[in-house]
Amino acid sequence: MLQSVITTIQRPTDSVIRLAESMAGSGAGLVIAGDTKGPDSFDLSSVDGFESDQLSFLSIDGQLASGFALADLLPTKHYCRKNIGYLHAMRLGATCIYETDDDNAPLDHWTAREEWIDALRFAEGRREDGLSNAATWINVYKYFSNELIWPRGLPLDQIRESSVATSVCPSTLAKSSGDSAKHWAPIQQGLANGAPDVDAIWRLVLDRDFDFDDAPSVMLAPGQWCPFNTQTTWWWPAVYPLLYVPSYCPFRMCDIWKSFVAQRCLWELGTGVVFHPSEVVQERNPHNLMSDFKDEVPGYQQNHQIAEALARIELDPGVESVGGNLRRCYATLVDEQIFPENEMQLVDAWLADLKTLA
Repeated sequence: MLQSVITTIQRPTDSVIRLAESMAGSGAGLVIAGDTKGPDSFDLSSVDGFESDQLSFLSIDGQLASGFALADLLPTKHYCRKNIGYLHAMRLGATCIYETDDDNAPLDHWTAREEWIDALRFAEGRREDGLSNAATWINVYKYFSNELIWPRGLPLDQIRESSVATSVCPSTLAKSSGDSAKHWAPIQQGLANGAPDVDAIWRLVLDRDFDFDDAPSVMLAPGQWCPFNTQTTWWWPAVYPLLYVPSYCPFRMCDIWKSFVAQRCLWELGTGVVFHPSEVVQERNPHNLMSDFKDEVPGYQQNHQIAEALARIELDPGVESVGGNLRRCYATLVDEQIFPENEMQLVDAWLADLKTLA
């Protein structure tokens, strides 16, 4: 059963109501994780066809009473409270977790996605060595627009690099068994129209409403990096451990650095992230752009270092190794002084909670 997960400090926004409308009648669930700022309740009873048992609202008190070890350790007033939403969705038996934010409204064509997909394009990388320490950065937004735009977290020296799409599957991607036209894609990211996920520099210099082209989806291969976010992202059980949102890092980097760890672990499964054309429109909550810029500076300074450090790690292949690989990645980033030691306590609590759900 599909479970959608959001963290919010607001009453139902128009975007959340639109998501509930899109899920009405499907039986899919919606998990809302609150925080100390609220809300104290969450009411979607006005949404036709969305049943009360489809909604799970986790107030901060509900999270602390959840029995999850992580709940007592996570900072409050922080996006990382979403981790408890993920764990609750798994406890409910989620066969797919769709994560989004309270300011992303599904477009009319939004629908539940499949784990095995076809009709893909591939990013033509500059190397075929897969695990080379020299990062191959891909600006995925270029596959969906000819204009100057790049995703938040892409190193600034990469925003003008050429991106070439090909129908030829890279040798570093494992071929699917049975139906050779389909690929296993346990993490899939949709783009957002309106206010797409870009950095503060783009907003300060080029900001405007933006719609991406409706073009075929793109799959990255091992050895290729592109930041992805938590705005409209699909996850399947084999990679649920990679959902973990870190706490002890700049707020604007928590989902970006999560995405780098997730991508590195995907390489050991012979797969990569898939990016789809827009499936939501973001009606962006108010932001202080100069504050966002300050919070993004550590990414501008360290994202190359993070990618190169993660690429050097020896990880283990196979689905059974995903949790251990996640831990090894964070331990490496602690050694690199990207994260403080405190992060490992949270990673270990997350992995321990996952074991209770197995």
